[in-house]
Amino acid sequence: MKMTRHIGLVVRRLVLLCGVPAFAVTASTALTPSIAATEGAASAPGSIVMRRLTPEQYEHIITQTFGADVSAVARFSDQVRESGLIAISASRTTITGPEMEQFDGLARGIAEKVVDKDHRDSLVPCKPASLKAADDACARQFLTSVGRTLYRRPLSEAEVETNVKAAGDAARATKNFYDGLSLSLAAMLISPDFLFRVESTDLKSGQGVLDAYSKASRLSFFLWNTQPDDVLLKAAARGDLETPKGLAAQVDRMVASRRFETAMRAFFSDLLMFDEFNALNKDAMIYPRFTQKVTQDAQEQTMRTLIDLLLTRNGDYRDIFTTRRTFLTPSLGSLYRVPVAKTTPNMEPADWVPVEYPEGDARAGILTQASFVALHAHPGRSSPTLRGKALREILLCQRVPDPPGNVNFTVVQDTTNPNYKTARERLTAHATEAMCTGCHKITDPMGLALDVFDGAGSFRSTENGAAIDGSGTVDGIAFKNAVELGKVLHDHPSPPKCLVTRLTSYALGRVPLAGEKSWIDGLQAGFAADGYRVPDLFKKVATSPEFFKVAAEK
Repeated sequence: MKMTRHIGLVVRRLVLLCGVPAFAVTASTALTPSIAATEGAASAPGSIVMRRLTPEQYEHIITQTFGADVSAVARFSDQVRESGLIAISASRTTITGPEMEQFDGLARGIAEKVVDKDHRDSLVPCKPASLKAADDACARQFLTSVGRTLYRRPLSEAEVETNVKAAGDAARATKNFYDGLSLSLAAMLISPDFLFRVESTDLKSGQGVLDAYSKASRLSFFLWNTQPDDVLLKAAARGDLETPKGLAAQVDRMVASRRFETAMRAFFSDLLMFDEFNALNKDAMIYPRFTQKVTQDAQEQTMRTLIDLLLTRNGDYRDIFTTRRTFLTPSLGSLYRVPVAKTTPNMEPADWVPVEYPEGDARAGILTQASFVALHAHPGRSSPTLRGKALREILLCQRVPDPPGNVNFTVVQDTTNPNYKTARERLTAHATEAMCTGCHKITDPMGLALDVFDGAGSFRSTENGAAIDGSGTVDGIAFKNAVELGKVLHDHPSPPKCLVTRLTSYALGRVPLAGEKSWIDGLQAGFAADGYRVPDLFKKVATSPEFFKVAAEK
């Protein structure tokens, strides 16, 4: 029989019995705004960070645990970005009542499918003595095994007994063994031990170091963006992660896995603020080529560019600003006005086509792609200021102050003013106000280099009939256009240092503390010495003792 709202209520009661109110689950920790802001602060490691699963992590775990047939589409509330990353704000996330209702519905749907007639034989490793009665032995075998996977650690005996009892009680009430098993599994899927990345310290060491299973979980979410596999959990059980050799072996294995690409995608998607595409709107009258398909393809273009450069070819990270190699779809080709075949030589519909822009082309590097210039622009016009601000904050880790609340933007917004035909002219007139000059000096020179791309990402050489001037300077170094800007950024010391800071923040779930500055400095120096290879940087973070250090539990 199908489980209805009654089962949902029983599931929530079970969570309450376990000691965690289902409608008041919160992850929180004290966060430090930046390394520079903590000079003089204690050098002790940060507190344990408990992070809620992201929608992608939730979906990955369900699919990897139960197979592609038992999938789930998670729709979580928008999360706030802190210090450049959503991964940091995840440690402050609260699950609200409506969200818990959603998790409850997802959990029941997943659990019912796991035990239905089409899946139970392959997913439940035992057969009950009777379909119409409880079978504690079979329930224990299934729940112990699946619990280890979902909780990323072995269940305690008390946890096993609680889940087995819940399955038995429900089986007797419904006169159906699999309904009982489904209820108990659904309860596990709304438990904080599943929905949150719960970590604990090794009580034996007393040194404020994560225990073996917490290490495995932190490693796996960092290097795979999902739960540990059986090999990693067994390595944790053997104590392999407690030795440099054993840890390095697992890290090497994980980086060599195809799942590592998923982790790289997750990190760069967070870094480049791709979540903001969910709210991106463009005026269809002004930009008819900017369709929903283009919105999706723009993100994937940048991801494919990065993966090809940084992972497949193990290239220099700084080349993200200068590479002419990329991938296009017919939709993007239409936006960029670049011919892209709509069919393959076999006359099949074209998907992604590798492209290399020739020397002299206006496009080079990810800053000239729609994922950057369209995302950081207004619905009906480009914005050198937004683009320059994004470049400073995302890729250089430099904070740009917000504009005062009483600024008059009329001159900037009036693209039809015959006296100020280009964005440069409008911004020059606007920046004569004393309160605006300082910030615009930081953002506009770089942003104006990208103004040859309109608000949707299409190339243009003029605006209102006037030639667009893309020249400027970055920290005293001159450039003439967007391509030369990319070359300047390629050789600028800030982007690779920024990447190290962002990656460690992403890995830790918090901004590094003042006492960790020497670790960050060492990672930055090693990144440069290794030729700015991103997979090697992931490895160095993952094998660092600092990656696993936390404040000792009291």
